[in-house]
Amino acid sequence: MIETAVIIEDHSGEDEIGLYDKVVVYCEDIDEEETYQIVTTMREDALRGLISRESPVGKALLGHRAGDTVKVTADNGYSYEMQIRSVEKGQDDGSIPIASF
Repeated sequence: MIETAVIIEDHSGEDEIGLYDKVVVYCEDIDEEETYQIVTTMREDALRGLISRESPVGKALLGHRAGDTVKVTADNGYSYEMQIRSVEKGQDDGSIPIASF
């Protein structure tokens, strides 16, 4: 496993959504505000708001800024829009556990 490991780096700008950032979004379709933190696949836990950067929501949010509206497209082709309300920059401080399988 170590031989195939890849270091994932965040190259987002100061005002762009990147890895470990907390993001507040609003979905007009369901009139709800949600808070997500973008994490690696090994740390995802959707029930705690930890979403993978590879997930449909994670992919849609990365690189965008507060005030942007993004389109999320699920694997089945269903899509919806979310407005980014705020972004709080984060970092990997080791507090998010790696998921067990």
